[in-house]
Amino acid sequence: MRWIWMAAGAISILVVVVLVVGWLMPVRHRASRQATFRAAPASVWTLITNVEGFPAWRNDVKAVERLPERDGRPVWVEEGSNGRITYAVAQAEPARLLVVRIADVNLPFGGTWTYEIAPVSGGSTLTITEDGEIYNPIFRVMSRFVFGYESTITSYLAAAEKRLAGAQ
Repeated sequence: MRWIWMAAGAISILVVVVLVVGWLMPVRHRASRQATFRAAPASVWTLITNVEGFPAWRNDVKAVERLPERDGRPVWVEEGSNGRITYAVAQAEPARLLVVRIADVNLPFGGTWTYEIAPVSGGSTLTITEDGEIYNPIFRVMSRFVFGYESTITSYLAAAEKRLAGAQ
């Protein structure tokens, strides 16, 4: 019985340490990754803006539901491994710049993804920058030390590369 109390105490101490570390960490973070594709900027633009096509090439998206536009810009819900998340386009300059923000205010996280497309010899470069906010201190610790801030961007770029290579 004593070892059960010791284990419970150790777990309690671990939770307190994680909470304290999480509270000390900033709510906001920035992560960025880049990939070069053998595809024209217009092809990359079509891929990243065709939200109905996301489930065909992104493993983390099971379904997409288009919502009415806000301020003349696209809004949609992605259903996937992270649940249902509503996104809205904040800025769009075709084949060059796309800024998408999380439009759900009741999530434990938020922020924007900025997609920058630049032409290069034989294709284009896509740079994705996440300006994220993680409100829950436990999620902050997990995101920083377990998953890594760049993991979602890295997965997205790998899926885009696979899809664009198959489109050639």
